Amino acid sequence: MDLFSTKTRVHTPLAERMRPKTLDDFIGQEHLTDDGKIIKELIQKERIPSLIFWGPPGSGKTTLARIIANHTKSNFIETSAVTSGVADVKRVVEDARAQLEMFGTQTILFIDEIHRYNKAQQDALLPHVERGTITLIGATTENPSFEVISPLLSRSRVVVLKQHTEEHLKSILEKTIAQDEILITSGKKVTPEAIEILVQYSNGDARRALTTLEVAFDLAKTTVGKDEVEESLQQSTLRYDKTGDEHYDTISAFIKSLRDSDPDGGLYYLARMLEAGEDPIFIARRMVVLASEDIGNADAQALSLALAVFEACEKIGMPECRINLAQGVTYLATASKSNASYMGIEQALAEVRESGNLPIPMHIRNTPTKLMKELGYHKGYKYAHDFPDSALEQQHLPDKLVGRKFYQPKKGGK
Repeated sequence: MDLFSTKTRVHTPLAERMRPKTLDDFIGQEHLTDDGKIIKELIQKERIPSLIFWGPPGSGKTTLARIIANHTKSNFIETSAVTSGVADVKRVVEDARAQLEMFGTQTILFIDEIHRYNKAQQDALLPHVERGTITLIGATTENPSFEVISPLLSRSRVVVLKQHTEEHLKSILEKTIAQDEILITSGKKVTPEAIEILVQYSNGDARRALTTLEVAFDLAKTTVGKDEVEESLQQSTLRYDKTGDEHYDTISAFIKSLRDSDPDGGLYYLARMLEAGEDPIFIARRMVVLASEDIGNADAQALSLALAVFEACEKIGMPECRINLAQGVTYLATASKSNASYMGIEQALAEVRESGNLPIPMHIRNTPTKLMKELGYHKGYKYAHDFPDSALEQQHLPDKLVGRKFYQPKKGGK
């Protein structure tokens, strides 16, 4: 290796140095990469459709996109939705068209965090995906059903990546320690306890595990042990706070603060996310879910307010919408709490999955034809508004479930 490449490699982050270049080197996501599975099959056939990779941070979305490009010898262009726009897409398309016409080479355009593109930006991709000028691979940590426009989604295959298991992370760390020449040259050792702590605290995120390991190596004098890893975890967290690359721990603390009726905790974690550059729409969406999941009918206004905050974030944006978010946070945190509706639908779904389509009682079935009426459909049905206060008791659940309670409100009937 020449001096220039050695110096370049020293300044390349460990996670990038150890990024697999072939499918054989890739650890994890066996449901996609094993024989007969989608990624392996697509590579072998060299017919790559547009794809949307959906999975948590550090699960291998970017790596798999690069591996596909390497195996298929495609022209690979990588960009981020955070830093690129429509003009950048046009330049990529021009280059892709030239590559296709001159060399017959297909271009894979990889867009990281594609959920950050607005509708107009996503619309700009559509005609080029349809014509086959580019093969799109988008990566997102958000549900593409909500974040990717329907026309683009219908022209792509969604590939779901899972969080790495502890066994995967351990294998990745051990392989890195054994193979990375810069770590080996340092002469420093890593204790088994240090690896276990890294695995536990990385929460399935390989990039986070490798970044923390690199910091620990920098801190260590001769051995990377428990103290070095714990200190590196603190430093990695501070870097996260600035860049906002990994938000799951913080959004979890945020939601739990609101659920536990702690407005101060809610405001603190809101501030951390906003300061880190988190998308306010992401935060507002979680608040809408919490309004029904954790507050429900104990305060029916909570959902309306959460939706209003979401709309305000869409229309106003940062920095002003921080005020709307703060109002929502303090309201939701101090509101009365009930998860009865949430638990009710979970229990009802469990029952449906277990018992299937039980017969609906005849008296509440629809009667669109004379024959169905003659067969007893709708017979004996009582119309609620014919009774005092429009209230009556009649059977609605299937016979097998009579008496079953799915909605079990707490104090105050909520």
